[in-house]
Amino acid sequence: MGTFIQLTIDGLSSGSVYAALALAIVIVHQATGMINFGQGAMAVLSGYVAFMMLGFGFPVVLALVVSIVVSFVFGAVTERIIIRRFEHADSHTQVVVTVGLLTFVTGVCAWLWSYNNLLFPSLFPNTTMSFLGATISVRSLGTIVVIVAFMVLLQALFLGTKLGLALRAVSFNSDSAAFSGIPVGRLLMIGWGLAASLGAVAGVLIAPQLSLTPGMMDTALVYALAAVILGGMNSPIGTVVAAWIIGVLENLAAVYVPIIGHDLKIAVPFILIFVVLLIRPQGLFGRKAVVRV
Repeated sequence: MGTFIQLTIDGLSSGSVYAALALAIVIVHQATGMINFGQGAMAVLSGYVAFMMLGFGFPVVLALVVSIVVSFVFGAVTERIIIRRFEHADSHTQVVVTVGLLTFVTGVCAWLWSYNNLLFPSLFPNTTMSFLGATISVRSLGTIVVIVAFMVLLQALFLGTKLGLALRAVSFNSDSAAFSGIPVGRLLMIGWGLAASLGAVAGVLIAPQLSLTPGMMDTALVYALAAVILGGMNSPIGTVVAAWIIGVLENLAAVYVPIIGHDLKIAVPFILIFVVLLIRPQGLFGRKAVVRV
């Protein structure tokens, strides 16, 4: 029982990191209808910004705040200078552009800071507590709490504020939103800025676990995309729940399913995607799109 509880808590912690990146992808999709494959690299850049602030003597929390602000500006500028030119392009072109963004930002990080592993301090104390025979990390619990807070805030933003409603309107039909007097361009910049800010949180959460490197978010991006597909593109809560399911199931499968083990546990999200898409193509918590013809 102790092993099961520990695997579950650790899985929820890993899933929370995937969820932070997945929520950033959901924000961009809600605002623009695009899927940003460069989100992981933007999160890495945010992690390096926070690392620079630590070098200047900033405490970890203040370094995170500065990183969030810088990331918001970077996301907004990226949308204004690069992404806006391709927002009405076909989906294949948009994918190529965001993959190009991934490659470019990763290359810039490697050029500025090299591929050396950098130690990054955690936001939470590196202590443990015992519960029913399991040794639970305070960092794991703190990561889960942070993601729950962001999930609630995003759900409240999209469902309970004028800004959230406007972002959803722009995503659904930007032309109609513009005719209604909604400042589409400004909202697109805000959407990308919010996503980059949330990516900063993901970068700071995962850097202490893996060490800070230009490619540290590559695997996390795969899991985040899986969580977005499983949870539904239009459901922040569903995305977080799906990320938790992936994190817990891959941990349990690695220990209790010998044929999978630790080497093949990355196959778990792909198996889940295959099953869910067969049963509910819109995701576990997504809504069916109704098109009038």
